[in-house]
Amino acid sequence: MSTSSTPTCKLALVQLHVTADKDHNLANARSHVLEAASKGANLIVLPECFNSPYGTSFFPEYAESISDGPSVKALSAMAKDAKAYLIGGSIPERDPTDNKVYNTCTIYNPQGEHIATHRKVHLFDIDVPGKIRFQESETLTAGNQLTHFDTEYGKIGVGICYDIRFPELAMIAARQGCFAMIYPGAFNMTTGPLHWELLQRARAVDNQMYVAACSPARDLTAGYHAWGHSTIVGPGGGVLETMDEKQGIIYADLELEAMNELRRNIPVNSQRRFDLYVDVSKAKP
Repeated sequence: MSTSSTPTCKLALVQLHVTADKDHNLANARSHVLEAASKGANLIVLPECFNSPYGTSFFPEYAESISDGPSVKALSAMAKDAKAYLIGGSIPERDPTDNKVYNTCTIYNPQGEHIATHRKVHLFDIDVPGKIRFQESETLTAGNQLTHFDTEYGKIGVGICYDIRFPELAMIAARQGCFAMIYPGAFNMTTGPLHWELLQRARAVDNQMYVAACSPARDLTAGYHAWGHSTIVGPGGGVLETMDEKQGIIYADLELEAMNELRRNIPVNSQRRFDLYVDVSKAKP
């Protein structure tokens, strides 16, 4: 991937305080997206479930169509006014054709056009005795496709939260030309300290690509306590930027030449032994 004429991608992760008031959440997202754009960000990311509380009982209540719902309209306007690519975190989506509810990320170009959609592929169904039990499948349906989209900076892959635990998504994205994998997510106070940063660094170093995960801010008065700590990791596995649990924005330049240099110096991509194991980016489902 040549970088001689490729503009710099300045990434911003917007860690938002989420309330039960959808209109307030959309207005809060807009003000932070425009702030990020005013500081030069041209790729802006919102958190998982940024427009509603995170919980199985809330998903059906807050769900809306992504063809004409208020959140999608607001996101389109944010991207257009910011003149930036916007990865719109995720919202509960109700599909009018089957009435099923999905955890869905919509993506927009700087003209405000809806250019890609990712429905969470792996639902967050876990049970850690004495700590946390959460079953997204009680009200959500899993998506059935991987998501990559093109920009003038290069191709970018998207997953949502629990998707990061499955390395195949990032492996396929990297081998199909993506320079970054972005995960809106909402790890909790049990899984966050254990694996939030570790998983991002693992996906980055294994695939020699940029990885970022954007969380809601922590609210101890809510039913679900997000870990926060939105983070941007470089292709060598080092943390470029991170933050605490509070609302805020972090930024990093995603430099493709730095990624390409690392890949030249440690050329694992050309050293893989597909005579011994399957290339998951080419395997048939």
